[in-house]
Amino acid sequence: MKKILALSLAFVMGLTVIGGCAKQSDDVTVRVGSLKGPTTIGIANMMSDAAEGYEFEMATAPDEIASKIGAGQLDIALVPANLAASLYNKTNGGVKVIDINTLGVLYCVTGNADITDIMDLQGQTVITTGQGATPEFAVNYLLEQYGVNDVDLDFRADGQEVIAALSQDPSQIAILPQPAATAACAQIEGVAPAFSLNDSWEALDNGSMFITGVTIVRTEFLDEHKEAVTKFLVDHHNSVVMIDTDLATTADRVVELGIIAKAPLAQKAIPLCNIVSITGADIQPALSGYLQTLFDQNPKSIGGAMPGDDFYYAG
Repeated sequence: MKKILALSLAFVMGLTVIGGCAKQSDDVTVRVGSLKGPTTIGIANMMSDAAEGYEFEMATAPDEIASKIGAGQLDIALVPANLAASLYNKTNGGVKVIDINTLGVLYCVTGNADITDIMDLQGQTVITTGQGATPEFAVNYLLEQYGVNDVDLDFRADGQEVIAALSQDPSQIAILPQPAATAACAQIEGVAPAFSLNDSWEALDNGSMFITGVTIVRTEFLDEHKEAVTKFLVDHHNSVVMIDTDLATTADRVVELGIIAKAPLAQKAIPLCNIVSITGADIQPALSGYLQTLFDQNPKSIGGAMPGDDFYYAG
């Protein structure tokens, strides 16, 4: 699992680290929203170890988080990358990205041993989720880049419907996000991971990254409470690092949060979720390239326009 941290000197001025958590003098409670899934996994340890100074809220629908950010009811939120761009456009620069928290989480799983990479999808039917959303745009982009055509994407409402279809016929080919991909392999005999779409994206070596989630802050809150935002970035990074250093504890916490049902499954799935902590000057080149691919597929997917340079917070 790749971890990147690029905290600038300006980020850490005035901060001390006590017990693994940053301490700062800005006496404010930061309201943090996240989605049930990989983005919350990245702050699971933070929610347990650095709760002082934070209020956490986990939602199942991106629109719920978006509306609360727009209404000023949340200060920081971990959201899909395209939603962050859409909010920036909708609020006329009212939010900024302060870190990238999750890279690609889509995996191809199947009981068909002939499927080992994206080229093998030529002429196949693939069951998946995310029609009209970033999963569809990302899959279509990769198929186009690799010259793979005649692929029938059979969209289902959610991951459980895909898993049910695989249960009936494990030889079918599916694309699922984590942790649903790991759950499918654990539940259905003969089904195994074929390849990671994140690996397929990185192999293109086009300068962009396949990005699932980013962390945004309300611009107004950042202007008023920069130290609190800096503290969040340090605490978030420490939470991500703990995934590598203490996976068992992280898995237990993820189960307690109701994200994954059982600890053994969580220990298998979490390392495959591509949880990262990318901050500072590294954000823009990675994220802007990804947003450009979505814009080229469908401008509406990121709110109709590419975000300006002020969207990316470098510290």
